[in-house]
Amino acid sequence: MRIAVIGGGPGGLYFAALAKQLGPDHEIRVWERNAADDTFGFGVVFSDETLGGIAHADPVIHDQMEAEFARWDDIDVHYRGEVVTSGGHGFAAMGRKRLLEILQRRCADLGVDVRFRTRAPDVERLAGDYDLVVAADGLSSAVRTKYADRFRPTLDVRRCRYMWLGTDKVFEAFTFDIRQTPYGVMQMHGYPFDAHSSTFIVEMHDDVWRRAGFDAAEGLDLAPGESDVASVATVRDIFAQTLGGHRVLANNSRWISFTTVRNESWSKDNVVLLGDAAHTAHFSIGSGTKLAMEDALALAACLHESPDVATALAAYEAERKAVVASTQRAAQASLEWFENLGRYTHQEPLQFAFNILTRSRRITYDNLRLRDPGFIARVDDWFARAEKEAGRGTGVAGPPMFAPFRLGELELVNRVVVSPMDMYVSVDGLPGDFHLVHLGGKALGGAGLVMTEMVCVSPRGRISPGCAGLWTDEQRDAWRRVVDFVHGCSRARIGVQLGHSGPKGSTRLMWEGMDRPLPEGNWPLVAASATPYREGVNQRPTSLDRAGMEQVVADFVANTHRAAEAGFDVLELHCAHGYLLSSFLSPLTNRRDDEYGGDVAGRLRFPLEVFAAVREAWPAERPMTVRISATDWVDDGISLEDTFEVARAFERAGASAIDVSTGQVTPDEQPAFGRSYQTPFADAIRNELHVPTVAVGVISSYDDVNTTVLSGRADLCALGRVHLYDPSWTLHAAVEQDYDGPGAPWPQPWRAGRRKPQTGRDDGPRPRLQLIRAEGPGDGHQRWRPQGGR
Repeated sequence: MRIAVIGGGPGGLYFAALAKQLGPDHEIRVWERNAADDTFGFGVVFSDETLGGIAHADPVIHDQMEAEFARWDDIDVHYRGEVVTSGGHGFAAMGRKRLLEILQRRCADLGVDVRFRTRAPDVERLAGDYDLVVAADGLSSAVRTKYADRFRPTLDVRRCRYMWLGTDKVFEAFTFDIRQTPYGVMQMHGYPFDAHSSTFIVEMHDDVWRRAGFDAAEGLDLAPGESDVASVATVRDIFAQTLGGHRVLANNSRWISFTTVRNESWSKDNVVLLGDAAHTAHFSIGSGTKLAMEDALALAACLHESPDVATALAAYEAERKAVVASTQRAAQASLEWFENLGRYTHQEPLQFAFNILTRSRRITYDNLRLRDPGFIARVDDWFARAEKEAGRGTGVAGPPMFAPFRLGELELVNRVVVSPMDMYVSVDGLPGDFHLVHLGGKALGGAGLVMTEMVCVSPRGRISPGCAGLWTDEQRDAWRRVVDFVHGCSRARIGVQLGHSGPKGSTRLMWEGMDRPLPEGNWPLVAASATPYREGVNQRPTSLDRAGMEQVVADFVANTHRAAEAGFDVLELHCAHGYLLSSFLSPLTNRRDDEYGGDVAGRLRFPLEVFAAVREAWPAERPMTVRISATDWVDDGISLEDTFEVARAFERAGASAIDVSTGQVTPDEQPAFGRSYQTPFADAIRNELHVPTVAVGVISSYDDVNTTVLSGRADLCALGRVHLYDPSWTLHAAVEQDYDGPGAPWPQPWRAGRRKPQTGRDDGPRPRLQLIRAEGPGDGHQRWRPQGGR
């Protein structure tokens, strides 16, 4: 094969070296516009996983890299005058310039033709002359731009400014330095990469950057390699304490807005993207060099394994896209955390350190306990003391999910909520034996709060014919039977979620076709505006007039009285997912031109009227919560600023917590689906407004619950599907964590089962086979202290 590589960075060079080894007869030529000894940047960081791949693919390169590495496993968080350290993380870093020298030498030894200070010929010409063209031409890829109609890139320019620098201070650990300045919070992260130098990255929100006067640099016309010396001097002064008198080193150092690059397709005919040309991930979770070299390994392997270029490129894209997408999800979470860093500066140092370490959701409570059990023990102790000082708990440390919580005046034994889940098995709105077993079983299973499905306030407010209601006294009495069982046989509390289907009513049972209209027996629908959920599919609702609003309010109030009489402990008002009250809140579904539409204050008016009437009818000592959709997952949906106004308004009206869900308002939504994907919205409301929140949405492990609660992202976690899989999920989570305390109350008849049963001979005790015990993960701390370093 004849292979052309555009770009002589680490990704392009590593691909060329691997492809040449796998095919010594390949003719491979690399074009690099810079000189061989030009490099912009300082150090690069690798994971053990990536290094394992390099060792397997090319031991020569790996061994030379290994000889250069700075290695350490500690992370230091400098915050509020304290340094909090966590160990067991495992880093390896080296200078970017030295990495390029190793790769250049390897390519030369293998016979790859690398042409420095030479621009590549036009890509169309290369595509005609070569069997394969690899575009490793970086963030500003000319190849990607030329074929944008095929690659379909999106470039997401973010809201922080950052600058790459170096320093002759040798950090002993990966270092976060969080600085409160007169302009706002700034942060630095630095790490060593050899015996004499460290990378030093400064980042801050755009607003802080402008207030600090750094925007004066916008008018500078800097040549390649030239640095913004005035900004560098100011940064040196701001972080002088951390630098300890050491120099700040500049190399092409200027302010940058991070751009997340994604491409729908990575190849066009025989042209393929690699590295930053194909994708970027925020530097706070790893190195673009690492991703590019992983791309290179995968592309070289797919070429070797495939019968032709087209098959190889399809295999490469299929293999790498999933890996990169996972990395980009974690990077996005980390990036957004740093964009909103100011939200968390009220936290105490230990909680803040735990929060920053778990920000990407890849590192969790359990993961940190394995890496550094001493760190988690300190954070657990702090949390237990803080909870006791707040009037909750005994001060005895344990898994955070088992800490009690006071919802209004209601005491919950732990932080686990059985999320409302529609069952669609009621007849004429009447709950039956299924509900007794379904909800009673979850209460016996240890959850602190068990929520009903959405209980509809009228026959015309049902989603489907199988929905439960509270519009009759017979329904009230049936619910009382469930409530009495929960109160009599468990320590759980039970809540009712009241709602009205609005434009999403009169549909089939979920398993017959979700959100599909009934084939017959339809009932008329109402909504904020006469807009159907699906145009041409779902029934067109009638826009509520004043008389209709008054009837809806009366229905909610009557249902509230019955809920109180049934003995429910909590009442949640359903204002999410495109149902009636949600249809008022979202600009997508509220197109009114009266006082109930328009800006967020107008759109809030009717839901607040309903809330006020329900709050007045609901016993004062019993708490109310509100479920909202924090985003519609489309560009013109509700904004985060409007969501803050919605949450603030309900809290001021008397809500004890905001249950933060998202979406289901429009069928056009494009949710960023993944583990705990809605938690960032609960986090934003809690830490921006200081309002208690319930997190919900693919929270699927006790590790997720512990991480969410301990980091301060939410107060309670609502889990749905895991409770369908295991009704005793909370009790089993306690067993898995060796917890046997008041936060996991086993029913007395079940206590004999609170030990996990053995599953085989391997469960028995093991003999000691080591004379001297080896240190386990997190038993010690490795820091970078090179011989001869400064």
